[in-house]
Amino acid sequence: MRIAISQRVDVIERYDERRDALDHRWARRIESLGWVPVPVPNSLQAPAAWARALGIDALLLTGGNDLSGMSSTAPAATERDRTEFELLDLAREVGWPVLGVCRGMQAMNMYLGGHIVPVIGHIAQRHELHGTGWPARRFAGLADGMTVNSFHGFGIPASGLAPGLHPLMQDAAGYVEAAEHDHLPWSAVMWHPEREPAPPPAQDWLRSLFETP
Repeated sequence: MRIAISQRVDVIERYDERRDALDHRWARRIESLGWVPVPVPNSLQAPAAWARALGIDALLLTGGNDLSGMSSTAPAATERDRTEFELLDLAREVGWPVLGVCRGMQAMNMYLGGHIVPVIGHIAQRHELHGTGWPARRFAGLADGMTVNSFHGFGIPASGLAPGLHPLMQDAAGYVEAAEHDHLPWSAVMWHPEREPAPPPAQDWLRSLFETP
């Protein structure tokens, strides 16, 4: 399985450069599952054509960067927004599994018609999550009371969850932190699984998202 992995855009002002960047832990995690990680360049003119040419089988939308127009302080990564949304168009057309992580969950939610809002106290923190009672179809190993990392400045209130996405886990304030689509093989979380230890249950958790119809 070849998994396209989106990358953050870093702005290096002293060199007048915009660089793509990806945490090494993602490639190691994907490779350890027997899959092929394929980082997505954000400067492509035709991301869908690129993905078709490489025979991509699934899409992973990673964290980093705020969505354009949401932050007044962070540099906009409009090229990343365009790339990810075009790949979501293709994923919807051909039936790829998609996993959104942190910003990736926000992007998926907005693509499907939801919205996000600023949140406080979610940067470099750990917090507890609770199940909503909605039955999961693809997620394996989500447990009520589980503790996860948090590195986001925007969250998804229950009222902002896109049509078709069902909430599976939420924080104490009611913000949705795990969801899956009712008929597309799309799943999303607001924490960073690549920054957590990877015992066998975590590997099974990722495998279920990409391999369960």
